[in-house]
Amino acid sequence: MIEQTQMMQVIQRHRGDAVVVPVERAGVAWPKVSANPKRDLSPTVMGKGSSFALGVCLAQPEAKVIVLDGDGSLLMNLGTLATIGASQPRNLYHFVLENGMYATTGGQPIPGKDVISFTGLAKDAGYPATYEFEDLEEFASRAEEVLNQTGPVMVCVKLVPNPRLTGQRPQEMAAPRRTIQEQARDLRGELTRA
Repeated sequence: MIEQTQMMQVIQRHRGDAVVVPVERAGVAWPKVSANPKRDLSPTVMGKGSSFALGVCLAQPEAKVIVLDGDGSLLMNLGTLATIGASQPRNLYHFVLENGMYATTGGQPIPGKDVISFTGLAKDAGYPATYEFEDLEEFASRAEEVLNQTGPVMVCVKLVPNPRLTGQRPQEMAAPRRTIQEQARDLRGELTRA
């Protein structure tokens, strides 16, 4: 299994100028790793990160979009897999941070944690490429290849279960966020300059 911060560091190394949409807990950790915060968006509703990222993909088809989705978050909106599969956004890279728990709310196990296959669901929904990683070295050696494929691509990364980020107190989970309108305005300006 892979530590979340190490996985995010690998993505940061290979993201280029991609827009990154970190969901829930990933939205707390990602800003500490990101070298391009002007291209980072944080939706505010758990379970809607992949739908939000799809909207960005369709609105900005020339921009590569990486969504850092939680397994519990994706379970709350499985229908998005069928929508993404039907839409075939060539610029979407859907990472599922698979830790088997609702880490944001205290570590309760997700339903079907030992049975469900997110890559299997994505493949059946129409994602042309799916990957699973639980070894950091393998993930690091293949990340560039994965991010250079035509999307949509599903990547499940098995993470070390940790209901809290290292040294984090519960009140820090609720990091201040900009509104979606503010983020969209800033990103539109950033993409226009690119």
